[in-house]
Amino acid sequence: MAVLDLRDALNQALKEEMTRDESVFILGEEVAEYNGAYKVTKGLLDHFGPKRVLDTPISESGFTGLGVGAAMMGLRPVVEFMSFNFSLVAIDQILSNASKMLYMSGGLFPIPIVFRGPNGAGPRVSSQHSHNMESVYAHFPGIHVMSPSNPADAKGMLKAAIRCNDPVIFLENELNYSAKGEVPDGDYIVPIGKGDIKRAGDAVTIIAWSRMMNLAHQAADELAKQGVNVELLDPRTLKPLDMPLIAASVKKTGRVVVVEEGHFFCGLGSQIADSIYTNLFDYLDSPIVRVAQSENPMPYAANLESATMPSVAKIIQAVNQVTYRT
Repeated sequence: MAVLDLRDALNQALKEEMTRDESVFILGEEVAEYNGAYKVTKGLLDHFGPKRVLDTPISESGFTGLGVGAAMMGLRPVVEFMSFNFSLVAIDQILSNASKMLYMSGGLFPIPIVFRGPNGAGPRVSSQHSHNMESVYAHFPGIHVMSPSNPADAKGMLKAAIRCNDPVIFLENELNYSAKGEVPDGDYIVPIGKGDIKRAGDAVTIIAWSRMMNLAHQAADELAKQGVNVELLDPRTLKPLDMPLIAASVKKTGRVVVVEEGHFFCGLGSQIADSIYTNLFDYLDSPIVRVAQSENPMPYAANLESATMPSVAKIIQAVNQVTYRT
């Protein structure tokens, strides 16, 4: 067990999987000579060489298509987007080709490929570089969506993603790369589709993932001072959801708040809420409340950016609402 930050946990996962399986290789902008825009691929070029760590032109559609073709031929590409905002340039390759190739080929061509990189808003990067992409990719069949909230999960989830025979969207967060935590040594795997209870409680279930779990922890600490014991549930895999874990928590608490960084309308939280209403309605003691980004493009000004995003105060307000404390 070692204390690592999230970027180093991802680096460790990549190095272990590339050592274990020679078919794994990495490609993307600045992943090699520059050691990655966020240093996730630091040292991998020196260790594995330019045939397995490939710098690409600024052509997301081109190198994504190259990755899909390589996966069709039995390799296991890890495609890094410098930002998942830039995956929009390659979305046809991801959704029309990678996610559908197994179906369209009658099972002849599995696509073992991982698309990874930072998702959501960075500080002061405004409207065109702050998209939260999870609900977009989760909408389509044939693809898994994962998003870690801490270093241990980051390592175990990325290793599982690389070993998966289906396409995986692996959403990190720029503001989480420096988060530190204990990371198991060796071949540590977090299976796809398995969530985790990050904090046990009985008053309300907060479902959150990625950086929003950090805010949920802070909100839970404040609420505990008021005698409200919150349960924190991290789905980890956003598609497929771990509904048995969600069901067990909802049956225990009877109240749910869903926190997501994405926009409210058609956000992933709406699917989670629908799944709970459809399958667990009789166990709810209050309507589900969602905390999400407001319905506007991301402003540049810091004060307006803060007003747009979920916050600890907004989460506490939502918990007070479902527990009828306001």
